[in-house]
Amino acid sequence: MTGRHAGPPPDRPREEPRDVHDPEGVRLQKLLAGAGVGSRRACEELIAAGRVTVDGVVVRELGVRVDPRRAVVHVDGQRVQLDTSLVTFAFNKPAGVVSTMSDERGRPSLAQYVADRPERLFHVGRLDAETEGLLLLTNDGELANRLAHPSHGVRKTYLATVRGRVRPAVGVRLRAGVTLEDGPVEVDAFRVIDTTGRQSLVEIVLHEGRNRIVRRLMDEVGHPVERLVRTQVGPIRLGSLRPGTMRELTRKELGALMAEVGL
Repeated sequence: MTGRHAGPPPDRPREEPRDVHDPEGVRLQKLLAGAGVGSRRACEELIAAGRVTVDGVVVRELGVRVDPRRAVVHVDGQRVQLDTSLVTFAFNKPAGVVSTMSDERGRPSLAQYVADRPERLFHVGRLDAETEGLLLLTNDGELANRLAHPSHGVRKTYLATVRGRVRPAVGVRLRAGVTLEDGPVEVDAFRVIDTTGRQSLVEIVLHEGRNRIVRRLMDEVGHPVERLVRTQVGPIRLGSLRPGTMRELTRKELGALMAEVGL
């Protein structure tokens, strides 16, 4: 059986690249420099090399203008926040401070630590009053909503001082899943860092955000928490930040955090 040979497919019209230029906007290299990417000259070189995209389109022309409030810009695949009115901070929450901007019972709150900031900051998630460590503060509503949404599964790392000597079987059980009163929980990672006397220092990584989840987990496996510090949220580390102090995220940190939640 023979059949006709199909001829070459008809030429498809070529798609013209989308025009991302906004005549009312700001020059792209100026915005990149203002966002801390580099000097104006260095940013021009990045654009000319095709390393910058605007709304998914590679931009090579130096005259392109964009709206910093709307344009989605990446450099080498990493998101750059062009809107300088949006800020995100890492804060080392001390024990005894509640994760609210005010407290009707008069307890120390976050408000006293952000009182000198011109922006209206809010916290991403929360830590119970006695838990110390990393809390993100921002005025970027979209970033905060995505970080808090369970669908993104942002991992959080904790160091916990717990009672007793933690045996290997405890880690196996936690990784397999523990059922609490509000449902099952699986930790993403667990390891014993040190054991001294009647205490152990353990590291726990999980993407759950339920209330007092680490304390309830360790209670369930027979090792109540005596001290708890959150050391990391997604790619952001607490590092050497002193309790009660805050620092603005670097451009690279912010880009990595935004990538974590698909921005």
